[in-house]
Amino acid sequence: MSALNRFHETASDALEKISASLPAGAKLCLAIYTPEKPELDIVLQDKGLDLNEVVSTLRRRGLSIDGDNAYKRDLLDAIVGALAFGAQNTSPPPSDHWGTRFWEIGREERGLHEELVAALKLTRENLRACQAMIHLAGGADPAYVNDAQAAMAVADAVLAKAGA
Repeated sequence: MSALNRFHETASDALEKISASLPAGAKLCLAIYTPEKPELDIVLQDKGLDLNEVVSTLRRRGLSIDGDNAYKRDLLDAIVGALAFGAQNTSPPPSDHWGTRFWEIGREERGLHEELVAALKLTRENLRACQAMIHLAGGADPAYVNDAQAAMAVADAVLAKAGA
């Protein structure tokens, strides 16, 4: 019998003994990990164990959302992807998927962005039309003209960033 098989057998026997003394309905999970060697990780668990409850238990016992681990990085990458796809209005997740919430946020933010760009374009064009009318009417206070020109330059810069 290999050392790994002996370990599994010994651990299973020990877990059965521990399980016998647990309160009714309690579940048992043993996780063994070797840093930098995930291929050596071992998880022994009771039948019917809910791994989400294990994570909740660890959170109640001090596991921090601020710590760095691959699961959280993957989760956050998925959220960022859902936001980006929503902004592009492509690849929506199934309607009952948790990522739908983030996809819809991305889509709504993109819609607001487009509305703001349209409003800025309209305002900029009306400001340009006012400038043209003032010029045709024979001029105006130079301070107004200079301020209006500066405002149009700001609008043009923002519109250029927005690709509009």
